[in-house]
This record gives sequence, C-alpha cells and structure tokens, in this order.
Amino acid sequence: MFTGIVTDIGRVRSISQSGGDRRYEIETRWDTAGIDLGASISHAGACLTVVETQPGWFAVEVSAETLSKTTLGQWSEGDPVNLERAARLGDEMGGHIVSGHVDGVGVVDSVTPEGGSHRVVIAAPEPLHRFIAPKGSITVEGVSLTVNEVSGRVFGVNIIPHTWTATTLGRLQPGDPVNLEIDMLARYLARWQETA
Repeated sequence: MFTGIVTDIGRVRSISQSGGDRRYEIETRWDTAGIDLGASISHAGACLTVVETQPGWFAVEVSAETLSKTTLGQWSEGDPVNLERAARLGDEMGGHIVSGHVDGVGVVDSVTPEGGSHRVVIAAPEPLHRFIAPKGSITVEGVSLTVNEVSGRVFGVNIIPHTWTATTLGRLQPGDPVNLEIDMLARYLARWQETA
C-alpha cells in the first residue's frame, strides 16, 4: 500500500526486453542498500517489485499486461519517474490509501496557471469516470490529489507549487497520457451499490 506522496523523482537508466516483458533499471537518490529484493515501489502509480539493487539504482521487471494497461510501455531511457516506497505501519498518512494498481490511462486536456498553482484538466477513460467525484481523491502518475470538479469524463485538479516541482506533474502538457487510480473507497462503494 502507498499514500500517493512521492519521495523521489527517479530516472530510467536502461531498458531491456525479454519476450513480452520488460526490465527497467531506475536511478534514484535513495540509499539502495536499504531496499530489499522483493520490495514494492510505486512507479508513476504502478506497484512494481524490485529484482536487483546496486549503488544509485535498482531494477524492476514489468509484465506485458502492465505495459499494455499503463503508461510504462511508453517510457524511454532518461525519462523521469515518480517514486514512492511502500507505506509502513506507523507512517504518516499524508495522502490517501493507494494500492498501486493503475485503473486506467487518462489524457491531459489542458494545463492552466492559476496564481502560483496550476489547474490540470484530465479526460478519464470510460467507465472509470463514474468513480471520480468532486472533493474525492484520485492518484495521477502516483500522486495523491483532490478532485476539484467533474464534468462527464473530464475532471480537474489543482497542483500546488511544491507538488508541481517535487513530482513529474510539472512536466505535463495537453495530450500527455497519465496513469490513474481511483479512490479505493469509491470503488468499493460503487460495487456495493451494484449488488445491493
């Protein structure tokens, strides 16, 4: 489990292919000696398992399924990646409960400065938009955000200056694909209503 609070912007160091799967080496500022093999790390919102560590970088393997359902299949060497270590019991819950399972890929509709912040409008894929509510939580590229407004498939979020510079969200442009994970509580509530 994660909280959607990014603690490092990593960088894709190298990419190698093995059948339909892919191996990524990710550069990080974290002390990799403290990362166990098998550890779960959120990469732009997708939970991946660490398979190797070396000073300054670690490696993960990504299945063809994950590559086809997220933005990870579009990564190139040198690309920045939002990273978050798995939450530990007793950690501060700064964002919201995030599973690291990407629900779908949205597309950035617009990016507009608003004072010191930025308003980002995103089109969600169907039927994901049904689970997005004003003032609810959503994870965009692994970042926990509050939804400002919803209109059909489109929703808006406000990115404060700290988040704009401390994550990859400050690089967003109209047309960019983004990993989305809906709020876990919204998912279960919708399922309960379907079966009630």
